[in-house]
Amino acid sequence: MSFLSPKSLATLVESAVSAQSPRLGRAAHARIVKTLGVALEAFLSNHLIHMYSKLDMPDSARAVLSLTSPEFRSVVTWTSLIAGDVGNGHYPSAISTFATMRRDGLQPNDFTFPCLFKAAAGLHAPLLGKQLHALAVKLLLIGDAFVGCSAFDMYSKTRLLFDADKLFDQMSHRNIAMWNASISNSVLNGKPREGIFRFLELLRSDEAASNSISFCAFLNACSDGRFLAQGRQLHGYLIKGGHEGDVSVGNGLVDFYGKCGEVGFSEKVFEKMSERNKVSWGSMLAVFEQNDMGEMACALFLKIRRAGVEPTDFMVSSVLSACASLAALETGRLAHGLAVKACVDDNIFVGSALVDMYGKCGSIEDCERVFFALPRRNLVCWNTLIGGYAHQGRADMALGMFREMIERRDSEGLVPNYVTFVCVLSACSRGGMVEVGMKVFNSMREKHGIEPRAEHYACVVDMLGRAGLVERAYQAIKEMRVKPTISIWGALLNACKMHGKPELGKIAAENLFKLDPQDSGNHVVLSNMLAAAGRWDEANVVREEMKEVGIKKGAGCSWISVKNDVHVFQAKDASHSRNAEIQAMLGKLKRDLKAAGYVPDTKMALYDLEDEEKESEVWYHSEKLALAFGLIALPPGVPIRITKNLRICVDCHSAMKFISRIVVREIIVRDNNRFHRFVDNQCSCGDYW
Repeated sequence: MSFLSPKSLATLVESAVSAQSPRLGRAAHARIVKTLGVALEAFLSNHLIHMYSKLDMPDSARAVLSLTSPEFRSVVTWTSLIAGDVGNGHYPSAISTFATMRRDGLQPNDFTFPCLFKAAAGLHAPLLGKQLHALAVKLLLIGDAFVGCSAFDMYSKTRLLFDADKLFDQMSHRNIAMWNASISNSVLNGKPREGIFRFLELLRSDEAASNSISFCAFLNACSDGRFLAQGRQLHGYLIKGGHEGDVSVGNGLVDFYGKCGEVGFSEKVFEKMSERNKVSWGSMLAVFEQNDMGEMACALFLKIRRAGVEPTDFMVSSVLSACASLAALETGRLAHGLAVKACVDDNIFVGSALVDMYGKCGSIEDCERVFFALPRRNLVCWNTLIGGYAHQGRADMALGMFREMIERRDSEGLVPNYVTFVCVLSACSRGGMVEVGMKVFNSMREKHGIEPRAEHYACVVDMLGRAGLVERAYQAIKEMRVKPTISIWGALLNACKMHGKPELGKIAAENLFKLDPQDSGNHVVLSNMLAAAGRWDEANVVREEMKEVGIKKGAGCSWISVKNDVHVFQAKDASHSRNAEIQAMLGKLKRDLKAAGYVPDTKMALYDLEDEEKESEVWYHSEKLALAFGLIALPPGVPIRITKNLRICVDCHSAMKFISRIVVREIIVRDNNRFHRFVDNQCSCGDYW
């Protein structure tokens, strides 16, 4: 066997680091031991410690350190160990190693301090950071640009903003990293305007030249503060300076315009990019998803796949969120398959997005499967599953998961937040569990220290109103500590419509008209409620008022996805290419329903018509048309999934229960409030919605 020099052996060790291969690293270490023995001098010992630290093998790194003679242990040796711990998130271990290094009589250098300040920031330990700052001053190292920058970053991340500004002003020389950290941390600390001023100060300064990181940090400040004009000015500056071709700058512009709601500009920047990386595709995908353009997000994701781009966890999370908003189960399952193939399905963000997608698509079994298969679950995952149960009307399961979360509070650090209580209270509302819901609501402040917000009060009003306690719900509004919102008055209005309380409903409607005068839905609900009570003159007055102020009623529609094509229907719609087959199926269903004892609920036809005409009105609602199409377009036995932009009407709800038994088919309807799962003449909501 030929003899390898220490330099060649060190090259072997570094190749293991480059390849991120623990197996190759151990092989290199074995070759060193075979060649030179166990006891090593500083050169190879430092390389091995650096390798094991980088590969997140701290025990092996410390074993090499213990076998290294004390006279060969230098500040480089210890800094490699500290840097490895910090790089892998082992902050307490890094500080412990530093303490041992100090006991060994060694002083930190300008490479050690940046690692230590990062550890202090990661631990959110400002007192420790101040002690390290004092030591850096004592050793005359704080003037070093990198040491000073890391100390400044530590103060910013531990929210000691006065100390951060003071250090920034005291630095004799500030490199671009420090300027960028100052801009970025201003944004992270919720002060985007200060970030903008800091960037302008950088442009006027002779200390450093701005770079792509500076531009992206400035764009983040503009998007956080919705400073569209300032962001556009920077865009012009970038074009003039020839920086627009930088891929990271292009990504920043796509993100900025998207967060400001200027999707068209995001698309223009994206299309003009001569080079795109995974971040570029992910940013454009997120723009569509964040601006409620789910169809565009799904289409772009398919384009990403055709372009051969390997999906990242961020891309998969974004498209899953889009699928959740659209209830696009087929596309969501495709994204799930790609997540498994790309080995990102265990990622906590992808996992929580999968739980959310299956929950919002009505597949609660898949939702549970993903949740329980996750190796690690955060609070978002728990909240999402509880919310999924709530949408399905499974109040018992939602409360069970909530109790389990409370039990794991100490062992897993699961502390319920305001979202948790919105989900639990929604479940109680939809399950008619008033007493339990009120106990949960009262426990928020008393037991968990969470002050109820408007969303929680809306759930309480909805819960009381659904249960017929409409006057009590109104009393709760008058006694609440927050100003009533649209959702709170909306919950009361719906309760009044449900239980025939037109006088109280008029009060709720009048408040809604003040808060959101252009929303046609509130006028329609009030008009329908008055019509249902036989007060046709008042109902017509409301309709006339809508016309006078130019408010148009939003069209109700239902849609169904078949082979990745979405088919949309409106009431009395006859425009579909397969309309003849749809009408034939409706006729058959009507005959079968009549034979099964179904009686149409003509109260949903709120026009002053004859009974026969009313029956015809309710029979051609959009959800029934979508159902008829599903029955002719989907193979037997396949569940039919329909989405509606409004609340499903009583007659359609009743009809679908009958139809589910007649056709022996599971029918799932997601309206604008919840899921209805019809199986064998039963609905998951228990006829309480």
